[in-house]
Amino acid sequence: MPETGRVVLGIESSCDETGAGLVRDGRLLGHAVASSMDEHARFGGVVPEIAARAHLHSFNPVVRQALDEAGLRLSDIGAVAVTTGPGLSGALHVGVAGAKTLAYSLGVPLYGVHHLAGHVAADTLEHGPLPDPCVVLIVSGGHTSLLLVRDLVRDPIVHLGDTVDDAAGECFDKVARVLGLPYPGGPAIDRTAREGDPAAVAFPRPLTGPRDDPYAFSFSGLKTAAARWAERYRLRGEEPPLADGAASLQEAVADVLTRKAVAACRAHGVGTLVVVGGVAANSRVRGLAEERCAAAGIELRVPPMRLCTDNGAMIAAVGDLLVRAGAEPAPADVSIDPSAPLEYAALHPVARQAAVA
Repeated sequence: MPETGRVVLGIESSCDETGAGLVRDGRLLGHAVASSMDEHARFGGVVPEIAARAHLHSFNPVVRQALDEAGLRLSDIGAVAVTTGPGLSGALHVGVAGAKTLAYSLGVPLYGVHHLAGHVAADTLEHGPLPDPCVVLIVSGGHTSLLLVRDLVRDPIVHLGDTVDDAAGECFDKVARVLGLPYPGGPAIDRTAREGDPAAVAFPRPLTGPRDDPYAFSFSGLKTAAARWAERYRLRGEEPPLADGAASLQEAVADVLTRKAVAACRAHGVGTLVVVGGVAANSRVRGLAEERCAAAGIELRVPPMRLCTDNGAMIAAVGDLLVRAGAEPAPADVSIDPSAPLEYAALHPVARQAAVA
């Protein structure tokens, strides 16, 4: 039977952020995030062993901080939700082990959640229930997808299009490295682009031709084009104009993302576009999405910046929806799935079947 009133603790540990969040009946009560990003920066990317060790150190303090912010105690928790995939294997194991320990010790149900479904659910904490249907654009370091979403925890998630190679955030990270900008590349590109001309470099718009898949994404070629642009300057003994390059790259990415997302809304007769994931924090992606949605008469929903990047609140939001839908908890032997496809919000078949029924 559907339930209300339970406080759901969400645990996120899929990459380099350890997150804990507390949600009850769609309302965020408190959350905290600890990032190990500074430890990875000197390597130019996330080192799985460092990330897993950081999760071990951060798990208890982050849960305690979220509880303190919410003014709650451990005994107030009525359910635990945890990211079981996709993500780094060692990092996921830490989160799942900690979540199982808490759920068992408190005698409360545990739910295994798909990381990307968490990003979708993050928007509900700011704007309320998702419209049925809506088009969701997920843009992050490892994922770029266009989805048709109905009931997030009851219905299968329909993929309209996905990236065929590099994701948008991955493109930013790799080009930032070529340009000599710090890791993570997305925020560095965004900052540098503020002083540049977005029309200075005619970077390509991949997969936007008349014969291309209208909803698929490809950013590998764009990454290569940016690298060759910088190389031409350096072969002449010059430094490339970083601000112009960053602004032009950012414009190309934002153009492709928002063009395809608005086209998907129109083609499927959907009046709401939801943009989520770490790259949803990019200023030009947000700005161009606002412009194009306004021109097309489409409602745009984007979570606040603090809920765009990985966090435990978004996992708690999915857990809260599962609890209220009457979904069955995960079995005791639920484990991780580092490469889990996004088909359902829950990553264990019992909850899927109960939610659908």
